[in-house]
Amino acid sequence: MKAKTHTITLLGVSTAAAMVLAYVETLIPVPFAVPGVKIGLANTVAVFLLVKRGWKAALPVSIVRVLLSSLMFGNFASFAYSVSGALLSMLAMIAAMKTGKLSEIGVSVIGAVFHNAGQIIMAIALTGTKEIAFWLPPLIISGIVTGIAVGTVAVLLVKKIDFKQ
Repeated sequence: MKAKTHTITLLGVSTAAAMVLAYVETLIPVPFAVPGVKIGLANTVAVFLLVKRGWKAALPVSIVRVLLSSLMFGNFASFAYSVSGALLSMLAMIAAMKTGKLSEIGVSVIGAVFHNAGQIIMAIALTGTKEIAFWLPPLIISGIVTGIAVGTVAVLLVKKIDFKQ
């Protein structure tokens, strides 16, 4: 029973941390002309959990964070974009982790790029405008840069934080 309580507590604290990071990110001005460019601070928690506890911890925290953040700070469109990006990102990171060929930073980059791809796919689906794909190349570049930054922070956290049952 103690291990289950520990896991529930860990997932709750992780969700709260991801939500705080998502909120903090809304306060940081991003000086890019490309719509949708974000740092992805909340993904630090997802990458950290994926490495330390696996997808069974990372996936629900990501989905709950997106749902709660959208309810508190967004609308249906922001939820649709966020959940599509988060799901595709998490699936890609899980697949990348399973190969064993990428570092945590590489996994984070994959996650960031696929998050952007998921949002573009959702934008095309919602608007019916496939020309939106024009934004994908600059979003891939921003995903690589932010993925490296987020992955670096996640690596530091993985090294510093140890879970005891």
